[in-house]
Amino acid sequence: MSKGKYYFTTPIYYVNAAPHIGTAYCTFTADLIKRFKQQQGYDPVVLTTGSDEHGQNVERAAKAIGKSPEEYATAIANEFVNQWQRLGISYDHFIRTSDPKHFVVVRDLFERCERNGYIYKGSYTGQYCFHDELYVIDAKPGDPCPDCGRITETVTEENYFFKLSAFQSKLLELYEREPDFIKPETRRNELIAFVRQGLHDLSITRTTINWGIPVPVEGKHVFYVWFDALISYMSAVQGQGLWPADLHLIGKDILRFHAIYWPAFLMAGDLPLPRQIFAHGWILVQESKMSKSRGNVVRPAPIASVMGNGNELAGADALRYFLWREIPFGQDGNFSYDALIERYNADLANGIGNLASRTLAMIQQYFDGVIPESQGSKVISQPAIETTVSVIDAFNQFDFTRGIEAVQAFVSQIDKFIVEHAPWKLVENRATTLYTAAEGLRFVCIWMYPVLPHSMTKIWEQLGMQKLLEEVRAEALSWGGIPAGQRIQKPAAVFPRVDAKIAIPKMQELEIVEKRRQDELLGKKTEKPQAAEETGLISIDDFAKIDLRAGEVKSAERVKGSDKLLHLKVDIGEPEPRTIVAGIALAYKPEELIGRKVVIVANLQPRKLRGLTSQGMIVAASLGDGLPVLAGFHEDVPVGARLK
Repeated sequence: MSKGKYYFTTPIYYVNAAPHIGTAYCTFTADLIKRFKQQQGYDPVVLTTGSDEHGQNVERAAKAIGKSPEEYATAIANEFVNQWQRLGISYDHFIRTSDPKHFVVVRDLFERCERNGYIYKGSYTGQYCFHDELYVIDAKPGDPCPDCGRITETVTEENYFFKLSAFQSKLLELYEREPDFIKPETRRNELIAFVRQGLHDLSITRTTINWGIPVPVEGKHVFYVWFDALISYMSAVQGQGLWPADLHLIGKDILRFHAIYWPAFLMAGDLPLPRQIFAHGWILVQESKMSKSRGNVVRPAPIASVMGNGNELAGADALRYFLWREIPFGQDGNFSYDALIERYNADLANGIGNLASRTLAMIQQYFDGVIPESQGSKVISQPAIETTVSVIDAFNQFDFTRGIEAVQAFVSQIDKFIVEHAPWKLVENRATTLYTAAEGLRFVCIWMYPVLPHSMTKIWEQLGMQKLLEEVRAEALSWGGIPAGQRIQKPAAVFPRVDAKIAIPKMQELEIVEKRRQDELLGKKTEKPQAAEETGLISIDDFAKIDLRAGEVKSAERVKGSDKLLHLKVDIGEPEPRTIVAGIALAYKPEELIGRKVVIVANLQPRKLRGLTSQGMIVAASLGDGLPVLAGFHEDVPVGARLK
């Protein structure tokens, strides 16, 4: 029996940039949720994604390369469509804000708000960020945008305003009444604190640009990008009986627009509110948020191509797994090629992949490729049922890391069971052992299908299963579902090991090629690097910005859920020791570090790792095997001494 509809959305991605690993992370997650909700019996499960195409940024970018805004936006929208197809992402609607059907819904909401007294005409002079399409309240000429850091521009124009200030108490009541409306909890608390400071009325039209949806009023007004873009979540499914959305999946940097503006617009128009907004964290590269200006943007296609050895769907699975296994959903997390390959080899090649290969190979060898007659062992059957409950509970809460960890613990149990019962020599237990392993592998395929759809389907087919994996319902899982006498397919490795020394240079090479291709699509010229960049040299002034201090480790312990991180308390001569989260657990035991003198970068911006705020970075060298060696001192150096 169907649990009813489940309608949800990704952000409507702005066409000022082509797809990268950050947009892929959000859209991969939406694909996981879609497959998981289908497993649970929701019907229909409908996912909307799309492109946000209006605004001055697009108008300016198109003009710079001699294209119309529509031509420019179409090219980038097609890039998103093509990328998601190549990466195996399943969605139902791709809404473009330039679609005429969207215009109708935007105008309807405007007229609803106007009839209800929440729209008025006024004028505005102030600072505006064209990159974020955002008026910056209380900013002065020359001030930077608080979101992106770019210098704001002074604008004066006649606008129509939305009475956002009238919704402060209503929004606070909503957040209190519906504690799950905003997730995770940290984002909810931040937003409540922001709204309590007071809300200003919002300009929702522009007269200085042409590329936008015309407003049904006198004059040359077009809708402000956020009033336009947010409504696409409704226009994508207009007339289908799917509104309100059950979930908006977004990045944390656009939470205010979705959790303040959007519900206020809907309240003003007497329309139902979405049920939940989940704001995930950022993918950090080189310890920083990805940014075109920083030059640290990473794109998914080169990774998928190399990790899948030319099969992009297989490679996309590797990237998907890494992102959810390594980064608790909702938090910021680091991406590196080394960590990707290390996690892939440890968990997929040596874990699930090895279990599948050895189980299927022994069934082929000892039972001529036929599932043996047996009921299996309770040593594995009971944990299988318990793990099903754990995985479903974790995925329902969007705690994908916890769900995957539960699956990996179960895989380890099967591996241990096989070793203890040694089917290669203990003939009397062989049928029970291999039936148990095969049935356990069936459970793993079902649990991990939303995470690894391509790869789990391959193992499922090798098991000889007749029913399509996408049609199996996880909550109906019971032991004994793989029939005795079923013939398996010829075993083939689904997760072959990846050699980092070969794969990383190849990914980096393809990343350069992909960047050039996307830059050409966006009409950007490849700029020749400055001489200092060519040599890698920095000035003495650049080095002087780094605050290096001598510190002494006061305490050290492992970070729960991570095999690489240590939580350190380091005295650098301040009133309280600094909290440092360092990826050195593979090289150093916690007890070895107590009392050790180390070097700390003291003026790094704090960042959160695994729920801990790291207030600096510990300095270490990386050896050929990737293990770190801490920098230190031969002489006795006082705590807090500055390095010059």
